[in-house]
Amino acid sequence: MIVHEPFWLMLIKAALLAFVVITIFAYVMLAERKLLGRFQARYGPNRTGLMGLMQPLADVLKLVFKEDFTPRGANRVLFHIAPALVILTAVTGIALIPFGTTGEILGHEFNMYGTDLNVSVLVLFALAGIGFYGLILGGWASGNKYSLLGAARTAAQLVSYEVAMGLSIIGVVMISQSLSLVDIVHGQMTSVWYILLQPVGFLVFLVAAVAETNRVPFDLPEAESELVAGYLTEYAGLKFAMFAMAEYVNMIVLSGFGASLFLGGFDGPWLPGWIWLLLKIFVFLFGFIWLRATLPRLRYDQLMRFGWKVLLPIALVNLVVTAIVVGVFFQN
Repeated sequence: MIVHEPFWLMLIKAALLAFVVITIFAYVMLAERKLLGRFQARYGPNRTGLMGLMQPLADVLKLVFKEDFTPRGANRVLFHIAPALVILTAVTGIALIPFGTTGEILGHEFNMYGTDLNVSVLVLFALAGIGFYGLILGGWASGNKYSLLGAARTAAQLVSYEVAMGLSIIGVVMISQSLSLVDIVHGQMTSVWYILLQPVGFLVFLVAAVAETNRVPFDLPEAESELVAGYLTEYAGLKFAMFAMAEYVNMIVLSGFGASLFLGGFDGPWLPGWIWLLLKIFVFLFGFIWLRATLPRLRYDQLMRFGWKVLLPIALVNLVVTAIVVGVFFQN
């Protein structure tokens, strides 16, 4: 049921959502550093505040006071626009993730999501693509050969893995008969979670999501051992922080996207729906961190070969089989 909300309530929801996203981003970064420390038999940050809990604030203050410069050979306009574009598209995606059905503030009922579009899945893909353009623009506008190589790798990785990700979720769309994330979650609440019907699609989505967020073992656009820092090489201060924040927010958005598509979203017993969704998101995020601690970076030829010769054929076969099964067994 869609509730019509007053404007002031929309503003409260937007502010609350921004606060939650920024807080989760900060402590996901801290949790990653602590977990990586445990994986590597060390402690991780534990000095700033109680058990290191103030470390994210210390990191932000450090970046705020760092010198912010623009390289002499850079395209100044695009150099400044790129990080803003990346963070804007990342944060906007949160508004499409449903955290529940309805809630109540000051006696007014409201929807537990920013907006419910009939084409939410397509809008999320569009936002992800625009965010990648921010990385490409940042690398090209820096006027640095390492940044340019990182931007070229970003473009190739986008083309290679976004196709597989798109194909991996078409099976869910076929079964649910909707492109609305709210409808997809409600469809799972009345039947079964779609991971049981689309296990291959779920695995393809997981691999493509890691590549889409430029995380290990698919962090070729940065590749410190080869490209210094790739598209980030010439960025410092707040602009560097915006790119870092966008990476973690994208991880959160894709985790919520995957949970809504395959794991029932906010569906679950006993606890409120938004808690169930957050728990599922944290499971995804732990997987991102675990991969970083476990796997080495792929070579660039291995990255492209895996995307085109392994992931894409698997996604296509899964799509064809799903279409046949849905056509035979799910017709009225």
